[in-house]
Amino acid sequence: MKAKSIILLVLCILFSGFSVQAESKSSMTELDQLADEALQLTRFGRFEEAKKIVERFGLLFSEKGVLERQFTMDELRVVTAAHHEALKALTSIDLNENDRVKKVTAFRLATDAIISKYQPLWSEMERPIMNAFEDVKSAALEGDENLYNSQLNEFLSTYSVIQPSIKIDVSVEKVQKLDSRIAFVDKYRTSFSEQKWMKELEGLEADLKKLFSDVNKDDTDPSIWWVMIMTGGIIISTLSYVSWRKYRGQKMLKQKRKDPND
Repeated sequence: MKAKSIILLVLCILFSGFSVQAESKSSMTELDQLADEALQLTRFGRFEEAKKIVERFGLLFSEKGVLERQFTMDELRVVTAAHHEALKALTSIDLNENDRVKKVTAFRLATDAIISKYQPLWSEMERPIMNAFEDVKSAALEGDENLYNSQLNEFLSTYSVIQPSIKIDVSVEKVQKLDSRIAFVDKYRTSFSEQKWMKELEGLEADLKKLFSDVNKDDTDPSIWWVMIMTGGIIISTLSYVSWRKYRGQKMLKQKRKDPND
C-alpha cells in the first residue's frame, strides 16, 4: 500500500506541475490564436476584421509583455515592430494583397517564435525561401541582369517574412552575418562580375541552409526529457522495491511453512 501511495504521490506532483505550467501558458495560447486568426482573415481578404484582431493582440501583448514581464526586451522589440508593420499593412491602400499577407505572416511567425521554442513555424518556410534563392542563382548564371534583379527582389521579399522570427530564435552573430551577406548582394547587385556574383551567392546559400538545418537539429524540449527520466527513475525504483519486498515475503513464508516439517 505504501508503494502505491508513493507512486500516486509522484504522479500527482507531476501532473500538478503540468497543470500550473498549462495555466501560465493560457495567455500565450491566446496570443498565438489571435495572430493565427489575423493571418487567416488577411488571406481571405477580410482586412478590417484582421485589423481588429491585430489591435486586440496589441492590448493583450502589452499587458503580458510589459506589465507581467513575460518576454525579454528583444522579444518585445521584435514582436512590437512586426505587429506595427502588420497593422500598417492592413490599413494601407498602397499595398497589394500579396504584400499584406506577407507582412501579417511575418507578424504571425514572430508571435509563434516567442511562444514555441521548439519546432517554430518559420522553419517551415525553408522550401519557399530556398526555391526563391535558386531562381536568383539561375538568373545570375544566365547573365540576365533584369531577370536577376527581379528574382532577387522576390527573394528579399520572401526572406523578410522570417526575418523578425530569426531575430528571436537565432543568435545575434548568425543573424548579423546572414543579413550582412544579403545586404551586400542587394547593394552591389549591378556592380560586380558574374564570377563575383556566384561566389557571394554560394556563400549566402550555405548560410541559409545552415540556418534551417540548425533550427531542425533538436526540436525536443530538454526539460521534458529531464522530467520523464526523473519520474521514470522514481517509479522504476519504487516498483523494484515492491518486487523485492514481495519476493522476500514469499521466501520467508515458504521458510516458515517448511520449518515444522523439518
